[in-house]
Amino acid sequence: MPVQAAESPLSRYLGASSCASSSCHGGAGEKRDQVLTWEQRDVHRRAYSTLVTARSGQIARAAGLGKPETEARCTVCHAPFAQVAPALRVVPLDVTVGVSCESCHGPAESWLRSHTRPDFTRADRAAEGLAPLEDLYVRANTCVACHEQVEAGLRAAGHPELRFELDGQTRAEPRHWREPADRSGAQAWLVGQAVALRELEWHSGQTAGAKDDRLSERRDAVRWLLAHAAPAAGLPLLAAQPDELARAAAGKTWTAADTDALRTRLARTAGDFRNGVTSQVQQSCRADRLVLALDRLFAASDRALEKKLEPELTALFRLAQVPAEFSPAAFADALDRLVAAMK
Repeated sequence: MPVQAAESPLSRYLGASSCASSSCHGGAGEKRDQVLTWEQRDVHRRAYSTLVTARSGQIARAAGLGKPETEARCTVCHAPFAQVAPALRVVPLDVTVGVSCESCHGPAESWLRSHTRPDFTRADRAAEGLAPLEDLYVRANTCVACHEQVEAGLRAAGHPELRFELDGQTRAEPRHWREPADRSGAQAWLVGQAVALRELEWHSGQTAGAKDDRLSERRDAVRWLLAHAAPAAGLPLLAAQPDELARAAAGKTWTAADTDALRTRLARTAGDFRNGVTSQVQQSCRADRLVLALDRLFAASDRALEKKLEPELTALFRLAQVPAEFSPAAFADALDRLVAAMK
């Protein structure tokens, strides 16, 4: 079972400065430079700054909002300290820091002093409220809310569409932690997609009665992807219970054979793009999710094979890039060429 962080009503936020002393995470060297890495290289540090750009102002006006840096619909992801109730703040919190330590690891008051104790296990730290982000299920749930779904009104106003992809987005993050040596990117990808489907299903329920075709198309595309992926990884489909699939995938002992089976199954989906029944729009959504999946699955396996297949993978990305011009037949042919090159 995944280790879950405890929810304590007594735990309050201390701000990023509580982690930033040179003897803790604001110094130099391994396990000492996390705050510096975040300050200097992490896009999460600049999340608030995005809100004060001219582009964000245009989106806010188009959506009928005020200043994005003070709108809860914007700050909820770009400046999460703005959402923290006064009773949960030990000190005044600086919303301009963007997404900082406690946004992901949890409010620090309950675990700050104890989390470095050598006699504490991961379970002990989680019991104190420190989110166990080494667990893929916990990690996916920490990230997904701000990385998968943007409400229809903001999308229509010009906000970029988001797609949650746990492995790729984790690898793009400036590393301030150590991954387990046997951690598979393919497993992380699968856990992330199952959690993404759960979120898309939830949002679909929230918009019942309000037409949001794009949300439905994206949800159905992830459903389709997991209908192929879960059996290939030896997991029950559980399409109606994506959270159960996410938990099962996170708890599975992953092998190289699982990665190979997963990438092979997804590469051999050309027939689904030739069925003549599924709409062009839905096929485009499927292709969009599929090319991201193949990119991660080949990156998680044989690097030499990934390099060899770079032309075929690049061709698939190009064909999926412009939804209005998407050709299911051309995409299916490109998938066939990928499978032939894999041999």
